[in-house]
Amino acid sequence: MLRSSDQRTDDHEIQEIGTRPGAGGGEPANGFAPRALDYLQPVPRHMVHRAAVAEVFVTDSVRTGEDRFLVAAQWPRDHALYSPSSSGISDPLLLAETVRQTLVYLAHRFYGVPLTHRFVGSGTAFRITRPELLRIGDAPLPVVLDARWEWVGNRPPRRYGMRLTVVLTIGGQVCGEGEISAVAVNDRTYKGLRGCGTEPADAGSPAIGTTRIPPSSVGRLRTKDSVLGLGADGSWQLLVDLRHAIYFDHPSDHVPLMVMLEGFRQLGHLLVNGDAGSATADARAADGETVLTGMSVDCRAFGELDAPISLVVSGRQPCEGPAMSGTLTVEAVQNGTLLATCLSTWACPPGLPGELAASGAAADHGPA
Repeated sequence: MLRSSDQRTDDHEIQEIGTRPGAGGGEPANGFAPRALDYLQPVPRHMVHRAAVAEVFVTDSVRTGEDRFLVAAQWPRDHALYSPSSSGISDPLLLAETVRQTLVYLAHRFYGVPLTHRFVGSGTAFRITRPELLRIGDAPLPVVLDARWEWVGNRPPRRYGMRLTVVLTIGGQVCGEGEISAVAVNDRTYKGLRGCGTEPADAGSPAIGTTRIPPSSVGRLRTKDSVLGLGADGSWQLLVDLRHAIYFDHPSDHVPLMVMLEGFRQLGHLLVNGDAGSATADARAADGETVLTGMSVDCRAFGELDAPISLVVSGRQPCEGPAMSGTLTVEAVQNGTLLATCLSTWACPPGLPGELAASGAAADHGPA
């Protein structure tokens, strides 16, 4: 579970001390000397399991305790995939990807997990508490993660079990939190987990009659970035394109976690904001875009590349309360097997109707 607000305040104070050389006057009691974080260049791409340097957001880290770290990251002002919202807010999935990169980087850099080990995620979550601090300005956002490492079910050297929780600060102000759990295993253990083989496979064809949803309806700019399809039977489908340079930055034998998150986000964006071009969407656009502020994803099984994956809406909570926030629960299912469940949170601008796609054209595109 994500940490409470009082713990975030404590973490904020640690971040302030940890990023100032010599702060506090003398050597710290825990023996870990603070220093300024560096934003000059990304860390080596192989340390976060990325093939393209442009997709590496982590730039530096410093150890502040036995299992505590400050991690610097630079989020681009614009990005081919993770583009800002219409109101100029950075895509919150940048936080999810940065947390993933941080876990992998710390595992290799500080804990000796071999670079040849494979990481298998079991769950991830994030929450944006102050979306206004993610607004794009005239320079890239100075992101700092105050990270806490924990070993869970750890059996090295074949299996390393880990959990990472972080507090997000931008410009010295706390504005979010996140976590991720995973195991890192050697090739032999990974083959045992997969069973069906570990070689990269070809993507199967989507179900006959499936139509890709236009990118403007799912909060994306390019047609190839839309991973949401509408089946002939009215079901939602996750569309997988192995040629996509970001979703598949390197070859994979299964559907990556970040692709699954993108499917959950796009379906939520469509249902919450309405279909682009509809009267509902136009009305909402006049008041501002409803934005994603949190996700909690529980992973149960690998998503195979050669069979369709359905996205099934299993729960909706309308936007309500002083914060005008609502939730959406979506399940990813393949051949009758539950792959993952996602609970997403969306913030509605003041004055919007308190409904999550209870009306409008988006609700007519697929079954609940």
